[in-house]
Amino acid sequence: MAGRVRLDQRVVELGLETSRSRAQARIRAGEVRLGDRVVDKPGTWVAPDARPTLRARPRFVSRGGEKLAGALDALGQAVSGLRCADAGASTGGFTDCLLQRGARSVLALDVGYGQLDLKLRDDPRVEVVERQNVRHFRLAADASRFDLVTADLSFISLSLVLPRLADLARPGGRLLLLVKPQFELSRREVGRGGVVRDPALRQAAVRRVAEAAEKLELERLGESDSVLPGPKGNVERFVLFGRQV
Repeated sequence: MAGRVRLDQRVVELGLETSRSRAQARIRAGEVRLGDRVVDKPGTWVAPDARPTLRARPRFVSRGGEKLAGALDALGQAVSGLRCADAGASTGGFTDCLLQRGARSVLALDVGYGQLDLKLRDDPRVEVVERQNVRHFRLAADASRFDLVTADLSFISLSLVLPRLADLARPGGRLLLLVKPQFELSRREVGRGGVVRDPALRQAAVRRVAEAAEKLELERLGESDSVLPGPKGNVERFVLFGRQV
């Protein structure tokens, strides 16, 4: 078309992407706008002086990565060089965060199948274990344990799986667990729509997890509210435990 250029070409001309193929992928993903309009066809003809913009990509493959990053910062936890296990990996937000923070390796464990983001599945630092309920997962007695165990679990109380999570951590290792109050309380205590609005009940949820951890001789080292709420608006809280040497 006379006097016009393809959108993917224009994206590259402006230095927004390094190649036509990368520009096309971003456009098809709905990440390119012209003014206030999303354009998802790479071959769209645009004026030679058009100023397409790119939507900023999230730092992590899911919002869980932002949650974990906030907790690591708040609790002063460095993970560089650590061997980590991520229980309830799902799409891989926690796993992604751990790797970006320099973890040496991550065991990504989940009861589901095919959920882990492809970039993590293909990362040689990630060992993927799927279709495994953490409540029944056991390492061999002589297997190496992990420096840090993270957990983001749904539809099960952490109190029920703490023995398995604790077994994943080496002596002196740490566990950073996301407490979701709606799964730690009784149905009667949880509000309409699965949201726990009473701060006292949210504290009770954390206390119950801490009491279960104490029975396993885990030391509570700190806690911090998640920087993001749960999908329905629940206030979630990270609790850091240490396994005794």
